[in-house]
Amino acid sequence: MAQAYDHGGGVRSIRVPIPDNPLGHTLVHVLDTDAGPILIDTGWDDPASWTTLTEGLTARGTSVAEIHGVVVTHHHPDHHGLSGRVRESSGAWIAMHPADTAVVRRTREAPPERWFSYMAGKLTAAGAPESHVAPLRKAPGHRTLPGLTPALPDREIVPGELLDLPGRRLRAVWTPGHTPGHVCLHLDEEHPGRLPGNGRLFSGDHLLPGITPHIGLYEDPDDTTLTDPLGDYLDSLERVGRLAPAEILPAHQHPFTDAPARVADLLAHHAARLTGLLALLTTPLTPWQLAERMTWNRPWPAIPHSSRTIAVSEAESHLRRLVKLGRAEAVPGSDPVTYVAV
Repeated sequence: MAQAYDHGGGVRSIRVPIPDNPLGHTLVHVLDTDAGPILIDTGWDDPASWTTLTEGLTARGTSVAEIHGVVVTHHHPDHHGLSGRVRESSGAWIAMHPADTAVVRRTREAPPERWFSYMAGKLTAAGAPESHVAPLRKAPGHRTLPGLTPALPDREIVPGELLDLPGRRLRAVWTPGHTPGHVCLHLDEEHPGRLPGNGRLFSGDHLLPGITPHIGLYEDPDDTTLTDPLGDYLDSLERVGRLAPAEILPAHQHPFTDAPARVADLLAHHAARLTGLLALLTTPLTPWQLAERMTWNRPWPAIPHSSRTIAVSEAESHLRRLVKLGRAEAVPGSDPVTYVAV
């Protein structure tokens, strides 16, 4: 039985499961408009997820065929995965920030073996042992990637502007960090429960009540620009904190209030993490060696292969922030490259 909730004021949510994932589910939000309901995110492209989404819509008095549009907070498959199927079933448009649309287009056009080859090279440069890299080199043509052919959006989300939704005031807030085109969506209307604050915020993965979102690198094999995703994320957090919504409706866990307090917690977390990394970098370390020494939700030997790759990406995003702040630097001539505090 689909779990669906009514938040009042024409806003509902459906818990759409994520297969074999500790997050458990994505909260797909349904927003009523004068042109018909829209979805904010859609969930993972999986038969059980699709069944849950359609049953949840029916339980709340609508159907997938009535969906007018889909607004995607970011391109990850637990958010964008079912967008194409919703569009096929209803004729709905799909909107996304252009930076994430570029990722979707690249994902659709590049063969899987190119991605695996690129990742193998990145991990080798980060100091990963051959035992970790070797699986990426084995028969990549026979591998599949989650969300390999995600739907291409047909509308562009313009930050700061109201979306074209008759009868509603929904404004996009660009919040890069988790992905380059992540957006939060500010429902600039009085809270139906008259909670104090500035409307409601659909926060995607940017602001969650009990999880620190993953901040890795923005990966583009054709772009050698040194991005600073952690810096982008910290700036975005402060922007959302200043907005001070009355209630936050995230894509995982549960709704919550007091966005400024949660923002302060996350800023303090990353400040402490950067300070801790500087203490580790009194000795030159590769990004892999740094990730091995960082504190995770389980000991390094217990972290599975794919999660280690994600952890190294997170370590590198923190290293880039330290380098940009002038607190760390690459050791000249090191191969693979090592970093040291300055």
